[in-house]
Amino acid sequence: MGKDIENIEAVPEREIISWHALSIEECIAKLRADPDLAKKGLTSAEAARRFEEYGPNKMSEAEKETLCQKIWKQVANVLVCILVVVAVVSAARGIVEQVAVDDPNSTTILTSWVQVGLIVTVITVNTCIGILQEGSAEKAAEALKNMLSADARVIRDGKELMIPAIEVVPGDVIILSLGDRCPADMRVIESTNLACQEAALTGEAVPIDKKIDVISVPQGTNAEQIALGDRHNMTFSATLVAQGSGVGIAIATGDETQIGTINKLVSQVEKKKTNVLEQIDQVSKLLAILIGLATLTTFFIAFFASEQSPFEAVSTALVCCVAMIPEGLEAIVTLVYAWATTNMAKKNAIIRALPAVETLGSVTVICSDKTGTLTQNVMSLTAFVTSNAHYKFDVNATDRVPTNFVREDSYLAERAQHQLKRSVSQVIRDGANSGAPRKGHIESSNHYSIDTSLHPVEVEDSGSAPAGVPDEFPFPNGGSPTSDWVKNALSVGVLCSKCVLGENGGRDGEIGNPTELSILRAAYFSGISIESLKEETPIVAEVPFSSEYKFMATVHDTGDADNYDVFVKGAPDRMVKLCSTQAKGGVVTDVEPVNSNYWIEKIAILSSHGLRVLALCRATVPKSTIVKGENLGPEFVNGRPEGQWLTIVGLCAIMDPPRPECVQAIKEAKGAGVRVAMITGDHKDTATAIGHMLGIVDENFPSAITGPELDEMSDDEMKNAVMTYNVFARASPQNKIRIVKALQAQKQISSMTGDGVNDAPALKAADMGVAMGKEGTDVAREASEMILADDNFATIVTAVKEGRTVWDNLRKVLYINTPINNAQGMSVLFGLAFGLKQSPLSPIQVLYSNLICAITLGFVAAIEPSEEGIMSLPPRRIGKRLIGRYLLLRILLATFTLTCLVVASAFWLKSYNVNGYLFSRYDKQDENNPVNYDPNVTEPPELKYYLEDIRATAFNVLDFGAISITLSARFTYLSSIHPRVFSGNKYAWYSVFIVAALQVITTYVPGLNNVVFLMDGMDGLQWGIVILFMVITFLVLEAEKAVRSYLKFRGADTDDLQYGVFDNPMEGEAGKNDALLPKGASHLNLVALEK
Repeated sequence: MGKDIENIEAVPEREIISWHALSIEECIAKLRADPDLAKKGLTSAEAARRFEEYGPNKMSEAEKETLCQKIWKQVANVLVCILVVVAVVSAARGIVEQVAVDDPNSTTILTSWVQVGLIVTVITVNTCIGILQEGSAEKAAEALKNMLSADARVIRDGKELMIPAIEVVPGDVIILSLGDRCPADMRVIESTNLACQEAALTGEAVPIDKKIDVISVPQGTNAEQIALGDRHNMTFSATLVAQGSGVGIAIATGDETQIGTINKLVSQVEKKKTNVLEQIDQVSKLLAILIGLATLTTFFIAFFASEQSPFEAVSTALVCCVAMIPEGLEAIVTLVYAWATTNMAKKNAIIRALPAVETLGSVTVICSDKTGTLTQNVMSLTAFVTSNAHYKFDVNATDRVPTNFVREDSYLAERAQHQLKRSVSQVIRDGANSGAPRKGHIESSNHYSIDTSLHPVEVEDSGSAPAGVPDEFPFPNGGSPTSDWVKNALSVGVLCSKCVLGENGGRDGEIGNPTELSILRAAYFSGISIESLKEETPIVAEVPFSSEYKFMATVHDTGDADNYDVFVKGAPDRMVKLCSTQAKGGVVTDVEPVNSNYWIEKIAILSSHGLRVLALCRATVPKSTIVKGENLGPEFVNGRPEGQWLTIVGLCAIMDPPRPECVQAIKEAKGAGVRVAMITGDHKDTATAIGHMLGIVDENFPSAITGPELDEMSDDEMKNAVMTYNVFARASPQNKIRIVKALQAQKQISSMTGDGVNDAPALKAADMGVAMGKEGTDVAREASEMILADDNFATIVTAVKEGRTVWDNLRKVLYINTPINNAQGMSVLFGLAFGLKQSPLSPIQVLYSNLICAITLGFVAAIEPSEEGIMSLPPRRIGKRLIGRYLLLRILLATFTLTCLVVASAFWLKSYNVNGYLFSRYDKQDENNPVNYDPNVTEPPELKYYLEDIRATAFNVLDFGAISITLSARFTYLSSIHPRVFSGNKYAWYSVFIVAALQVITTYVPGLNNVVFLMDGMDGLQWGIVILFMVITFLVLEAEKAVRSYLKFRGADTDDLQYGVFDNPMEGEAGKNDALLPKGASHLNLVALEK
């Protein structure tokens, strides 16, 4: 639940001053400066005093860990301590054997130091991997600091001088030139064509023109609610001067700037240790107790029952101890994460912090931006409506053919369900064609919007559209138009435009308004040559577009001897008022009287579905009335004596369409129990329409809610709202933070996407912050846990699947490694307990098996692909542990089976020896050799199988049994007695081959087998035992799998999804009742969420 964050030191809250709403004189007064500040600037003495008061102009930094602290954090756990103790004892034993014993045993000395070397290597490797994989939270603050200015040109003591930007103080008069970075937040007092690029901070793509006038605050609005992008008399720290020059007065520096406020949130240090590694730490404490008990038990049995010497008994006990320590587990867990991050990167999901891999598997809600993430970020013409038909356009088409248009009269033929009972003006007011600005903006982003306050529509009923002519003219329903029809119908939109289409119809190199470009793109993909059309029909004169009259008109020479053709496109309500005729069925040569009510209702229908609407009209004028190259006024269109004179050809319905792959991705997410919520700055109807198309809006979440509505809610109401709505329209970054906090208060694990600096706090607050790789800023990326290289929502769902696979594979790693480790220690313990005088496994055999099985066989589980059905399971619950009831039972069964078979192999071979003797073939001082304890025996008896033979067999039974466990564990429920076991993961068989080959090498290579591993080569009977016991291990585990599958079929929780005795259901309760805004977030003055 939520990230664990160390809060930085709280600072007193400053007075909130709306500088943009103050005059220059009032600003100077608020700064307690002299009235002539603008001319003379601060005095050096006053600047020094203010520097003492406000501090340096830099952002606070979180304390960084030293290398020693990082190393200590990696080694400060119980299992490493036990390993250190074992290494010290092994070293002591080697030293004592070499120095204090008269006839030192070279084998004991060698194995002792090899054991020390292996342990030191394991600890060193694990520590290095852990340090290298540490999350880099400090980089977020570094990315912000890199955006800051290094120097500033100021006026002090009446003189211009250059000072380090860190010395700028509130009240400094700063001179800005082209290319400068603003060193502080400033109130502009002089502007010479000054414009600043503020996209990283505000989300506004184009530079913002700056002026000195006071920003008027709309009635009923708090001055602080004016978005940063609309504060045209302010410049902000770290933004770039894109044109012109100017002068400003610094009103905030350091942490008090807008970017500094964000820095205070994103620079908080996160504890990056994953939940899984924390679980391993907890399990380590339990294991330490169990290992301690097993070690003591082994020592007492070895000393009292097997009558070993004290040092020998300690050595045997340490073998058991080392065997049961999963020293390779933490390394293999890191390998699981590393493999997953590499795999995700290939699929465009770049993981920045290891905990993100784990969090992905338990995400319950994905909160996604709309534009560019769920949609294509390409405005596209989706439908063309004529006087009697609807033509649907394939927005995903790649072929340039007119058949991309299909007549489908049922498409967008009725209002959206939620707008059925409303009047036309109400529908338009709520839709994408509304002239109302987005939340926090002063102006509308839709140039062709319908302003119902200035131009009320006449039709105010809520009925259906007046019927057009239901005929098959000019093309039947289900058919496609001809190329000539498309060319004539869309030529208005193509010719009445200054836009330039991108390369191959895409965005690369495009110039102009996205709404207008959508018409050019539709014409292009219908096979129309844009350039040829413009050359054939040259422009003669034009009426430039203006937001005042909301249309554009161009006059063209089409070859007619007497007349020019006039093409007009604009806001549909205004165009309908100017039309006297309509092109019948879109055929421009066949006109009929206009049916205004029909067109107005069609505008309402299209608006109710969140579509932007443009009307295409045309007419002719005598050539004698036009002067070539003339810039015409709007009265040429709307001030003619004849009043209504245009012919309406059709309506263009335009939207940023959903990405086709997102529809399937959202369906998959739903099947996995993951909600998808859409957060957008767009209008409610547009958001709802996109939500319907994507499947986000459904019977469970049927409607949308807006940012202003959220602003009015209490925390409790907000918590209910986030569980009621999937679509949040006209939302701001402040809303994002509250949404995240509310979801977390409801015990949801949330993922949040963002791209701007203003999104950074929400990305940090979310359990899983996701930044955009293409459109995003460095700050957003550094504040996130994951980056989408393709800005595609479907990539998030793919990453969720990978996150679940990681959890699944970690359970498989435990299922493979834990029984092998346990069997090593238990084989020593129970071998001695049942009568063996010496350990059936040598210390080096134990350490070798421990490492080689973890690195090879454990790695097999780490890279297993997703199992079928993994996305049909619900998200992992908060507080779930890796080891549940059924996994524990499986581990115990595998441990029991393998231990029994290893010990049984030793007693099977021992039974062939005369009198049950068992001693070493090479160690003449072996106390179990009758020669060394029975005076009547002068020659050692000939044994069929010596201690080295039994150790060889036990060693191979253990490791080949580990292979059986691995092959069975690859599939949770599906049987491994199937051809599928040979496919899906080629590394599984590479690992099996490596382990088997190394077993043969260590068993038969002279010196390596008898000196290092203390064993001998094996005969046919021994290999027969190994193969038999390998098969038995495999069949036992497959039988357990069959029983578990049956229990699952009967409804048992064999996946350990429900809370069990090992889980912590209360883990998600912390912070549930906290306020929904983190400290400092309420002072963020951020712009609406918009590309």
